Amino acid sequence: MQALEITTPDDWHLHLRDGALLEAVLPHTSAQFARAIVMPNLIPPVRTAQQAQAYRQRILNALPVRHTFEPLMTCYLTDSTDPNSLSEGFAGGHFIAAKLYPAGATTNSDSGVSHVKHIQAVLERMAEIGMPLLVHGEVTDPDIDVFDREAVFIEQVLSPLHARLPQLKIVFEHVTTADAVDFVRSCASTVAATITTHHLMINRNTIFKGGVRPHYYCLPIAKRECHRQALRAAATSAEGQFFLGTDSAPHLQSFKESACGCAGLFTAPNALSCLAHVFEEETALERLEAFTSLNGPAFYGLPANRTSVRLIKRNTPVAVPKEIMTPDGPIVIFDPQVPLHWHVESPAQVAKRRELCP
Repeated sequence: MQALEITTPDDWHLHLRDGALLEAVLPHTSAQFARAIVMPNLIPPVRTAQQAQAYRQRILNALPVRHTFEPLMTCYLTDSTDPNSLSEGFAGGHFIAAKLYPAGATTNSDSGVSHVKHIQAVLERMAEIGMPLLVHGEVTDPDIDVFDREAVFIEQVLSPLHARLPQLKIVFEHVTTADAVDFVRSCASTVAATITTHHLMINRNTIFKGGVRPHYYCLPIAKRECHRQALRAAATSAEGQFFLGTDSAPHLQSFKESACGCAGLFTAPNALSCLAHVFEEETALERLEAFTSLNGPAFYGLPANRTSVRLIKRNTPVAVPKEIMTPDGPIVIFDPQVPLHWHVESPAQVAKRRELCP
């Protein structure tokens, strides 16, 4: 048996949905993560401080009794976002960041930004007050191949934006390409990137293995194996510009397996076990803590958590169910297609064990 104890991780990109789905999926994150940046792409989207406060309270109301978890709220940017209202929400602690969805890029993004020029005043204000911009980095031009949309976004949008406002803190979210890794490394410390669990484990072949596999379809879509290897190198490097954002995005099974299936993978239940598996494969277990627990807080100017989780490697694989049930139907859990042997002992379990064996 091997054991590894690390500072309790945070998830810097998470979808919790709302209502019955929120209640079903939240415990799988709050059992293992201390904080998470919660995405605002609800219907309607979270665009005001009042909406953020109300959504945060719904999350806290759904939290299991013995779980300690802090949701960090974000503002959904639109072409009409008011810089004054946004800065007031940031100053009041209602928003930790603002999210840029190019209109039509992903789930519930139709109200997003049609062109970055429409939010220039907002971005200038964010740079002035130190408010991070979280970016879904894909162009939506239908003439651009879906596998090239991230690279084109860097060229057409992100690189000019960084050159124009180098002081603006930017998180390039759920990066999927070597191009994105290289771009982040080329920038100053004001630019960082989140990397998901699933993009470290699958490539685009997985989506079509034996037929169309809807439960491996996500946006940004998984890319070639060379890009997966670049992501692994970045995640396991311990470089401070790269940290975990699972982008765990639950959808009902019926919505995933429909004629026009939803993009998103529900990875929260086994995210840490998957990550330990990846880092062990890359002979970098000693760097897992930096990626999951230290780099993110440092970029956001927050303290690292004071609690710990313990990962224990056993001969018996982790028993991950195929799905979880909700009142509206099942949600399928991400299947990494390999046995996972790293079992997670939660912060509460670690604290209890220390009480019994100080």
